[in-house]
Amino acid sequence: DLSGWSPKYFPESLVRMSNSGLQDKVLFGTDFPLITPQKWLGAFADLPLKDEVRPKILKHNAVRLLGLGA
Repeated sequence: DLSGWSPKYFPESLVRMSNSGLQDKVLFGTDFPLITPQKWLGAFADLPLKDEVRPKILKHNAVRLLGLGA
């Protein structure tokens, strides 16, 4: 998961792999209260991620992993 650091500090290699081979394996994680969700999501929005990858990281991968889908 991506908790523990602000997206603005993600290595370029992590962003690149999140756009390809890891897109179904990366999970949103929070480091609240050190980084507020608003601040984290704002920095996340600035990353050069494909449009289809963002919802996977923020929700769909966790739904699948936890078996919460319909």
